[in-house]
Amino acid sequence: MLARLRDKNLHTWLADYGRHLIRRVRSRHDGPSHLLFALCDHYEPLWGGAPEEVGVARVDAWAERYAALGEFRDSNGRPPRHGWFFPGEEYRPHFLDQLGKLVRAGYGEVEFHLHHDGDTAETLAPRIEEHLKMFAEHGHISRDAKGKFQWAFIHGNWSLANGRPDRKWCGVDDELLLLYKLGCYVDLTFPSAPDPCQPDKVNQIYWPTGDLSKRRSYDRGSRAKVGEHFDDRLLMITGPLALTKKRFGVRLENGALTGDDPPSAERVSSWIDQRIHIEGRPEWIFVKVHTHGAIEKTAASLLGEGGRTMHSALAHHAREGIALHYVTAREMFNVARAAMDGKTGDPSAYYDYAVKPPPIATS
Repeated sequence: MLARLRDKNLHTWLADYGRHLIRRVRSRHDGPSHLLFALCDHYEPLWGGAPEEVGVARVDAWAERYAALGEFRDSNGRPPRHGWFFPGEEYRPHFLDQLGKLVRAGYGEVEFHLHHDGDTAETLAPRIEEHLKMFAEHGHISRDAKGKFQWAFIHGNWSLANGRPDRKWCGVDDELLLLYKLGCYVDLTFPSAPDPCQPDKVNQIYWPTGDLSKRRSYDRGSRAKVGEHFDDRLLMITGPLALTKKRFGVRLENGALTGDDPPSAERVSSWIDQRIHIEGRPEWIFVKVHTHGAIEKTAASLLGEGGRTMHSALAHHAREGIALHYVTAREMFNVARAAMDGKTGDPSAYYDYAVKPPPIATS
């Protein structure tokens, strides 16, 4: 049994999962609630070493079929909003232009994803800056008042801040500092369980604390709460992670949507049941799930029956008294920051609270 637990790396996060169960009971909220739902896609058209024509077909499928999900609407009348976290190393003009059509139509936003290995801060920084400039040429990536890029991030292979035990797929211990310096305001890499990069920070929105130059500095953190925020580091928004019942045994629910493990009504309920929120604002519930949506089988599910099942389940919860809000990663961050500043009421008023939309979304 201990060997099986180690194989699943439960030892890296089970302690905080236990604490989460206690936190959830103590912060129970029985009044009207708002659900912020973000689907963050590790969107890799060239996944699996695919040739360029396969990548083109994968992106075109999304450009052609995503609008059909517009039959679903949230409590503000908005269609599902997708987050395409696009890998800088797979840059092709056609890919970002096709996704740009969806952004202009109000179906989501493009953010930054990256796979890298054997780097230092000195080798990684100019590469990120180059990728961001290419994204910006297509109208993606937000800017602050001075024109500096502002962006959300998901690390390839989960290995944020050199988090793997073998140190592969990164190399940069002080990556959190570097990302913030270059304009990253939020990381949405986790949960990664059963991967060993998973921290002992479960179902939390938190600020990393301690020495951020150290490897795996995301392991330590302070829960985001009303009345407090930091202006010198990025925020960590984690998605649902739980042990749930299934027909035969126990399921590890980590919010990953795949062609083999599509969304279901039961899964949607389990995500909401984790009640991830800013401490002191339990009525605003944050659900961030993830996928590798460019892969054909996963795309077929999310753009077809799996997607309809998921959005129908979300609509069911909306009819049961939870106001549903489809949001991008940027909008989710903005609502979180507004909560920290004591804002209340309808969270849709704060979608652009701290970070403004990318130019393409307003053109």
